[in-house]
Amino acid sequence: MNDLNESHARINENGRIVIPSSFRRALGIRSGDTVVLRIENDELRITSLRQRLATAQRLVRAHVSRKRSLVDELIAERREAAKRE
Repeated sequence: MNDLNESHARINENGRIVIPSSFRRALGIRSGDTVVLRIENDELRITSLRQRLATAQRLVRAHVSRKRSLVDELIAERREAAKRE
């Protein structure tokens, strides 16, 4: 029952599981990367932190004009706050 979307694995005595290399390649997960574990609808979901950040950026960009720089706005706000201190 091994295809690109499903695989079986055993949990070892320390609670560890090996993510198959084909899955890691498909998701762009490399050794040393941080992953996010989430329980959703009684299932364990594993996502790379890089993918979660990219998703968050897409969501923000859907509501913020490309001409607007949130980074520049934050820097300006911090500079104003520093002047008041």
